[in-house]
Amino acid sequence: MPRGSKDKYTSEQKRKAEHIEDSYEKKGVSKDEAEARAWATVNKQSGGGEKSGGSGRKKPASAKSGDRKESSRRAVASRKGHSRNSETSKDTQTVDSLMKEARAKNIPGRSSMRKQELIEALRKAS
Repeated sequence: MPRGSKDKYTSEQKRKAEHIEDSYEKKGVSKDEAEARAWATVNKQSGGGEKSGGSGRKKPASAKSGDRKESSRRAVASRKGHSRNSETSKDTQTVDSLMKEARAKNIPGRSSMRKQELIEALRKAS
C-alpha cells in the first residue's frame, strides 16, 4: 500500500491514478502493487501533489529560449573564422554531421568509416 496522504493531489491526478490502477489489475497485478505503480506513475508524470509555498522566486518565462540562444552563440563563436567547408571546420564537426554530408555526396563505404576517414573522403570528394 502506498504511504502518505493523497489529500494534496488534484481530482485529475486521482482519476488518472485510479485508471492506471485498474489497467494494472486487468493485467493480473495484485491490488497493492497496482496502486503503488499507479501513484508512482502519477508522481513521475506530474511531480506529485499540489505543492504549497515555495520561495516565490521563479525563473523568467523566456529563460529557456535565452539559454538556447546563448548555446547557439557559443557554437558560432567556436567555429568563428572557419567556413563550413574549411579543413578546421571538418575537424570540429560531429561524426553524424560528417556522415550526413558523406551521404549527400554519395561516398561509398561511409557507414564503416571512422571520423578521420570521413574527413579525408569528404576532402577528396570536394
